[in-house]
Amino acid sequence: MMETSQQFIEAIEHGDLEQVQSMLEPLLLESEPDTQYEIADLLIGAGYLKEADQILQHLQFLFPEEAQLKIDRAHVLMEIDEEDEALLLLTSVTPEEEEYPQALLSLADYYQMQGFYEAAEQRINQALTMLPDEPLLQFAKAELLLETGKYLEAVRIYENLTNQHSEIAGIRLSERLAEVHTAGAAYEDALPYYEESLEHHVTPDLLFGYAHAAFQATQYELAIRKLIEVKTLDPDYFSAHLLLSQSYSMLDEHEKAYESIVEGLSRDEYDKELYLFAGKMALKIGKKVEAENHLRQAIALDPEYMDATLTLISYFHTEERDEDVIDLIETVSENQDDWSALYPFAAEAYAKEEKYERAYEFYSLAYTDHKEDPVFLEKYVYFLIEEGKRLEALEIGKQLAHLQPNDERWQDLIESLT
Repeated sequence: MMETSQQFIEAIEHGDLEQVQSMLEPLLLESEPDTQYEIADLLIGAGYLKEADQILQHLQFLFPEEAQLKIDRAHVLMEIDEEDEALLLLTSVTPEEEEYPQALLSLADYYQMQGFYEAAEQRINQALTMLPDEPLLQFAKAELLLETGKYLEAVRIYENLTNQHSEIAGIRLSERLAEVHTAGAAYEDALPYYEESLEHHVTPDLLFGYAHAAFQATQYELAIRKLIEVKTLDPDYFSAHLLLSQSYSMLDEHEKAYESIVEGLSRDEYDKELYLFAGKMALKIGKKVEAENHLRQAIALDPEYMDATLTLISYFHTEERDEDVIDLIETVSENQDDWSALYPFAAEAYAKEEKYERAYEFYSLAYTDHKEDPVFLEKYVYFLIEEGKRLEALEIGKQLAHLQPNDERWQDLIESLT
């Protein structure tokens, strides 16, 4: 056995598929079944699934009633996209056999991967009726509940399991509790579980999860400390740069926020969200040229990026750069038919540039989505009056009187128009 295993190990380490395949036939003809089974397990671990299946298929021929072989082979078949045959094997394990709960769990895993969550839960519940205290089954139930958004139920099971186990199936329960609390927006509850998990091992993902939960729990200083640790471990952990910048911004440390996001851009120059936030932070600290460049870069990366376009147009509007507003709107309108958030800016810019027909067009388009906005309606009604569209102005005046009944201007306006 040792010599045979060593030969397979050496072939696997060298990536010698031909050597692996050449040793299979002698293995099946000359070795004991136990040796064949161990070699199959070795091949599965190394990713030689089709070769492992050859061995398991041979063993199944020798022992057709062996339930564990059916289950093991079914797992391999699923990995090589032979689901139909795998399901036949799993469903052939009968309730009388000791391995039946294991077969049910394997079926549940399959249904869960396919998105058939009710079928998966039925199989797990069926297995739990047979082995109600089996930790692996309880853990599988919690995993399914986590995936389907039933966070409170998942928390209850994970917490019960922590009374006797620190980890199951190689997964630390503290990490799962941190994850499920975060997924359920219970960010404060997640923090001690992240802390406990980090006592055992530290990874960029775990640190970032901790920082994200801290940020959501408004503990921005804690989030900053953990994000700096993320960057130390992995300077190219791109998500950390944005969250770090956002954390500084929440503390009104906008200079640090801008420095952090610019550092992120130096490592990832194709992330539109980084450019957008860089633009916003640059505006906060008065770097107008840099802000415009960042926002234009975000739009260049994605011409349909509404947030960046709206931010840049708002900036142009504030600066009374009406020609730039029009140029940008004309550009984006070639790619989008309905960007109603931009229409009020367009209408006002065209009116200022004395392009009244175009202004009227955009005011009309904007009205549908902004008829509850008094600021927009006030500009619209005076535009209509100036354009001599008194009947339309009257309707807008009535809308304003309805929205702001205590503002005498609108009643006076209605009287003058009637």
